[in-house]
Formats: sequence, C-alpha cells, structure tokens
Amino acid sequence: MSIKVILFDLDGTLLPMDQHLFVKAYFGLLAKKLAPHGYDPEKLIDAIWQGTGAMVKNTGERINEHVFWIKFIEIFGEKAKADYPLFEEYYAQDFDKVQASCGYTPKAAEAVRALKEMGYRIALATNPIFPAIATQKRIRWAGLSHEDFELYTTYENSRFCKPNPSYYRDIAETLGVKPEECLMVGNDVTEDMVAETLGMKVFLLTDCIINKENKDISAYPNGGFEEMMAYIKTL
Repeated sequence: MSIKVILFDLDGTLLPMDQHLFVKAYFGLLAKKLAPHGYDPEKLIDAIWQGTGAMVKNTGERINEHVFWIKFIEIFGEKAKADYPLFEEYYAQDFDKVQASCGYTPKAAEAVRALKEMGYRIALATNPIFPAIATQKRIRWAGLSHEDFELYTTYENSRFCKPNPSYYRDIAETLGVKPEECLMVGNDVTEDMVAETLGMKVFLLTDCIINKENKDISAYPNGGFEEMMAYIKTL
C-alpha cells in the first residue's frame, strides 16, 4: 500500500533539542511566573508532572486538556481554575524565551516543504501534552508554520498520548487514511517507533535520538534527514 501521509514528531525531530535542557528552561520560567501568585515551585513542577502522567495514561474518555486540569485542580484546589489566565499569559508572553534551550536545523523545513511538493500529506504527530499556543510556537522555532501541517496534535484535540498506539490510530482516522498509508518519522525509539505496531512504516531520525530502553535501532530505517529523504524515495 502506497504512503499518502507522513507524520513528523516535533521535539528532537523537526526541532533539535536536549530534552533535559528544554524541560529545565520550561519549568524554570513557569515557576518564576507563578511563584508570586502562591505556587511553590517544587509543588508546581510535581503537579505538572502528575498532570502529564495522567494524560499519558488517558484511555480516551476525555480529551487530554480535561485530564490534565482535573489532576491539577485536584492538587491545588479551585484556586487553579481562577489562575488559568496566568498559564495563558505564560505561553503568550514568556514561553518564547525557552527557544534558547533548543537548536535549529534548516533541513527540517526544507524536508517538509520538499515532501509536500512531492504530493505527500504532512501532519505533526507531537505528543499532545501542550496547549495549541505552545505547539504553534515550537513549530515556528523549527522554521515552520502550523499551517504547513494538515493536522497538529495538542492537548485540546487529542484523547491519547504516546506511546499508546491508539494515539496514532486516532490520527489516521482523523485524516481518513489507513495506518498502512502512513509513515511516522521521529527520534524516540519507544514513543515514535511504536507506530509500526499498527502497520505504519517508520523512520528513526537519529540526530537527537532518545532510546531509554536501549533497543536495537537497526530494526528500523534510521539516520539523518538525507537518509530519511532517500528512504522515502524508495517507498
């Protein structure tokens, strides 16, 4: 079955990054923003991790946004509802400073545009644990626009997370294609290559590889953007 859609991960794939540095910058700025409003930095960061964990375990009954805020409000109480605008302000006004913790490669945007010219449909399969505004900004940091993608996943439009195969199944259904008609390109062996279990083809981008389980990556087509483009031309 021919490939119609190419799915790209964002963090560490289209947007080069050291995940540890990114998370440190992200949490550091958020804690600075919310500390004057009564949020202990350590408790805040723990609450965000708990909310993220709840989204990762989401079984599809609610969208990820609701799952996150149910957990966050459970920890901080109703005060958190009233403070929601503070989070919106953070992403609108402060989040761009996190870009300094990320890298950049023109090859990412060049590849996306070349593949679109070749007739492929392009979607962004980034783990939907961020709001749309944060995802749109990270897309821009990669030299692209959210309009370059037919679909980009956020916590407002998704009900599963990686590495749940249902996350990829949902994307295929939303795009109206079979999993076998998709190629998933990502840098995380566990979270991205799991798409293969649905019948999707996969390509492991190794520039910022994450391989927490020390799997044998020779099981997957892999390499940099040049190798990725060469592989796609063989499909």
